[in-house]
Amino acid sequence: MPTIDLPAGPIEYVDTGGDGPVLVFTHGFPMNHLQWRKVVPLLGGVRCILPTLPMGAHRTPMKPGTDLTHKGQAAIIADLLEALDLHDVTLVMNDWGGAQVIVAIDRTERLGAMVMIACEAFDNFPPPQTTPAQLLLRTPGGPWLLMQLLRTRFFRHSRQAWGAVCNSRIPDDVLDEWFTPARQDSAIRRDLKSFALGTPNRAVLLAYSESLRTFDRPALVVWALDDVMMPREHGRRLAEILPQGRLVEVADSGTLIPEDQPEELARILLEFVAATTRRPATEA
Repeated sequence: MPTIDLPAGPIEYVDTGGDGPVLVFTHGFPMNHLQWRKVVPLLGGVRCILPTLPMGAHRTPMKPGTDLTHKGQAAIIADLLEALDLHDVTLVMNDWGGAQVIVAIDRTERLGAMVMIACEAFDNFPPPQTTPAQLLLRTPGGPWLLMQLLRTRFFRHSRQAWGAVCNSRIPDDVLDEWFTPARQDSAIRRDLKSFALGTPNRAVLLAYSESLRTFDRPALVVWALDDVMMPREHGRRLAEILPQGRLVEVADSGTLIPEDQPEELARILLEFVAATTRRPATEA
């Protein structure tokens, strides 16, 4: 997997290559590119770039003192697009609500369109279901203990714990990829904690959301009807705030639509790309 050096530190990424429309996919906490493993193979004619952001599943720590809050993560995405010299990018985000942050910090110059998929929005950063984990992260030794708990079947798969992110059961080998770096490396746990506890107050979050009114390019909002993490009304509100926003709802899925409904999501993305770029994508 290639690595690119950014001001924050080294960032690993997957690049499928090709000269088709460019889609850059972000991920949730603490996940990596494998969040999209079922979707990317279905996107024919599209160049997919999938960075692993420093949210806990990254394998190399960031530079000490780096801003890894939501603003810092958004800046990392913008720096990545610049370093790879990408233009007219369709930014695709699921779970993490970084779309409104990258607009708020005015780093959208390389974006041609945006897709927000069942993600944090407004003041739902993070969703209330994660409160126990947030409290644990604030205690001495809490990050280490959290990662140990995520080795157990209950915390991995129960709908009362981490398993609430989707309806289907994520394979353990994928979860190992997501959880092992922070379990084994204290510097990775430091980065994970910096992000997880770096949420600003409600007023700032709502100001981030309001900034979406300035994003005057195509925007698609895809929401899951079975989502217990992201309120259904947030999908509608996002589509209304975005000047060119459009809402599509997906049945039989939790937050991780790429996990629960990959074929449907791939179809939706291909239709959006075909409608918003000069070089239409094709089914794989």
